[in-house]
Amino acid sequence: MDVSQGIYSLLVIAAIAAAVPLIVGLLRLPIAEVVLLLAGGIVFGPSGLGWIQLDETILLFSEIGLAFLFFAAGLELEKHAIRGRSGKLALIGWITTVVLACLAAALLEYLSIIRDFLGVAIALTSTALGTLLPILRDKGLLKTPFGTYFMGAGAIGEFGPILAISILLTTANPAMGFVAVALFAVVALAFAKVPGWLKFEQVVSIIDRGHGTSSQTAIRLTVLLLLGLVATAELFGLDVALGAFVAGVILKLFATKSEENLLQTKLTGVAFGVFIPLFFIVSGAKLDIRSILEYPQLLTVFTVLLLLVRGVPQFVIYRRAIPQAGRRAQFSLYVATALPIIVAVTTIQVDNGTMKSQVGAALVGAGALSVLIFPLLGQFLGRRVSAQPERSDAIT
Repeated sequence: MDVSQGIYSLLVIAAIAAAVPLIVGLLRLPIAEVVLLLAGGIVFGPSGLGWIQLDETILLFSEIGLAFLFFAAGLELEKHAIRGRSGKLALIGWITTVVLACLAAALLEYLSIIRDFLGVAIALTSTALGTLLPILRDKGLLKTPFGTYFMGAGAIGEFGPILAISILLTTANPAMGFVAVALFAVVALAFAKVPGWLKFEQVVSIIDRGHGTSSQTAIRLTVLLLLGLVATAELFGLDVALGAFVAGVILKLFATKSEENLLQTKLTGVAFGVFIPLFFIVSGAKLDIRSILEYPQLLTVFTVLLLLVRGVPQFVIYRRAIPQAGRRAQFSLYVATALPIIVAVTTIQVDNGTMKSQVGAALVGAGALSVLIFPLLGQFLGRRVSAQPERSDAIT
């Protein structure tokens, strides 16, 4: 692809990204913007009109968008969401999902529907935390007990599969995977020390002044942290999502409240204004629509499994933490929503020939369908819930 074609493709992507919030706002559509971003990629991508052509540069931008998505999830993560009752329930919910996902994948492999047991099982255990956090924030649910429980379940539903990918899929054997993760952890700990080393009065003063000047020093250091850990993960043969998520957690731990709020505002503009929409549009453009249309039953099976394996157990496990059945059903649908991890898994497995392309397309399609349907159903159920005060001690 020549440079002009790449620019035209980026122009189309930028036009879709700019048009989507206007369409949602003007038409008052009760759907998440990510749905239209995916749809735009499908319509204008290679399987549709062909206005978006995927070259290495655009795929690299998409990978950066995926990194920003996981970075934003790590940056939003609150300590209390993964501690105490919230953390315990999240871990129980994810382990239950792992068991059910392994049973479902084993059955599909036994029936010769799939040949990649591990990849499919890992994909079914994920939650699109970074995708749904803006929805919860816009609905005013992020700072409620409901939001805390979801953040805990979503954090485990992202970090668990990321570790599984790193240990089981991206290395030659699990032992090498454990070694790679351990080495990455050592480097990540070194990165985590850097903010403390920079807390000299003169350095802090320079960073503070940079917030209001063209230097934007804090943003540049944050991007350095993000890309440094992403590059480290890549160096050790791990998925870039691991580095991005850890980078967000490190920044969350060391930034003061005022710094965090200021940085979050600016980073949200960069991430959700540019790179994350690009990731979802490219994800839609990469969908193999022909394979999905040839095997629609496979898409249906994976979509139902996401709900049964990831969502239904949460409805039972959180019955006391979230007493209202409608709100708990909304929670379960949110937890069952998955896409970014599925994209990561299928990209790895299809590229190395372990997963059939039609299976990968059906999995990504199921993830996209979950992003389209599950939050919409969840919002509908949430509106039907009677206005009852949530227990303030629910997460203790």
